[in-house]
Amino acid sequence: MNRKPDRPLSDDELHALVDGQGPLDDLAALQMRLADDPDAQARLAQWQRQRDALQRLHAQVLSEAVPANLLQAAQAGDAVRTSSNHWRRYGGMAAGVVMAFGAGWLANANWQQVGGREATAPSMASAQPEREFVRQAVLAHAVYAPEIRHPVEVSAQEQKHLVQWLSKRLEKPLKVPDLTAQGFDLVGGRLLPGEAGARAQFMFQDATGQRVTLYLGAMESVAAGVSGKETRFRFESQAAIPSFYWVDQGFGYALAGQLPHASLMQLAQEIYRQL
Repeated sequence: MNRKPDRPLSDDELHALVDGQGPLDDLAALQMRLADDPDAQARLAQWQRQRDALQRLHAQVLSEAVPANLLQAAQAGDAVRTSSNHWRRYGGMAAGVVMAFGAGWLANANWQQVGGREATAPSMASAQPEREFVRQAVLAHAVYAPEIRHPVEVSAQEQKHLVQWLSKRLEKPLKVPDLTAQGFDLVGGRLLPGEAGARAQFMFQDATGQRVTLYLGAMESVAAGVSGKETRFRFESQAAIPSFYWVDQGFGYALAGQLPHASLMQLAQEIYRQL
């Protein structure tokens, strides 16, 4: 039986859960409070359904690049930040609408919270590389996850070789997260091309055959004024494939799979904890 929470979740806190944006520790704490708040659970589910419906309706717009004129307008600065504060007051409902329309691109580029500070024009420099990173992760998932005979290049039976090989190609010591406690076993992995170097993909599968993929590699650039040591954690849904992605010390990670928002978030949190 759920016990009454000490403090009901606010609209801003539910907004963070809907969008999957914020430090992992903060999101995990909100999930724990959510478990004891049936009213908030109902509101969250409603907002998620509305967000998903809007994203499906405007999927083509969401997959487009940010128009140059919007990026230029965003650099106006103070006026945009004032507008962002106005929209924030509308909570999760407004967030779903903003994400679904062209104005949402401006919001995503200029209104993100980075390291506890409101991001300004410099953070927009990272928006394009990060969205391209997620696009490539989703594309790789869509291509290889359905494969029956050749889903991976190197199978889980050769995990040691797989990790050594990919670590050498990505020029970074890699580690395969253990997701067996969450019901997912390693299928294997493969080497993939990136914008400026090699990328890797690890694939996992549960007992029902449901697959998730972890796509990782160095990011091409880090926004000016944003420390490469900061971890940013966000949710995306491109081509109807949900994904959580984060950047840690200049290295990008994207977990993609057709799982419920909360389940995918929990897997992402576990992967982040292990890596």
